[in-house]
Amino acid sequence: MARSGNNPKRRIAEQGQYEAAFLQGLADQFGYVGSAIHKRFPGNYGFQPPVNPRGWKSLCDRERIILLEEAQQLLREGILKGLISPHFENGAPKYVWSVDANSRPYEAKLGLGGYHGYMLEAEDNMAEMVLRAWAKR
Repeated sequence: MARSGNNPKRRIAEQGQYEAAFLQGLADQFGYVGSAIHKRFPGNYGFQPPVNPRGWKSLCDRERIILLEEAQQLLREGILKGLISPHFENGAPKYVWSVDANSRPYEAKLGLGGYHGYMLEAEDNMAEMVLRAWAKR
């Protein structure tokens, strides 16, 4: 499902906007927790109830199962590459973007309890922007 609107919080920070030490600190401080509404398969996330996918939500595991360790690594890599939004909430970037080994772009969003993520659909204009930024950094 393509996203509509023009959310100013959903922008990738300029390359070099943040120093490596600052990004390292963010990567060390924040982790991925996931969300049962973005999962078909509970994997090793420990959700209660195990899963509760919503039909209108993008699923992070639509194409394949993504275990917690990989999701955490994707979040960490996105932060370290500086693919974060310049909009922060409670000291954390609202959004973090990453790309997996299969060249699929993901978006992680800060919510209650931590970050949850989902694959970006090809129709979402952020997908191409994330892929281009990832390749440059």
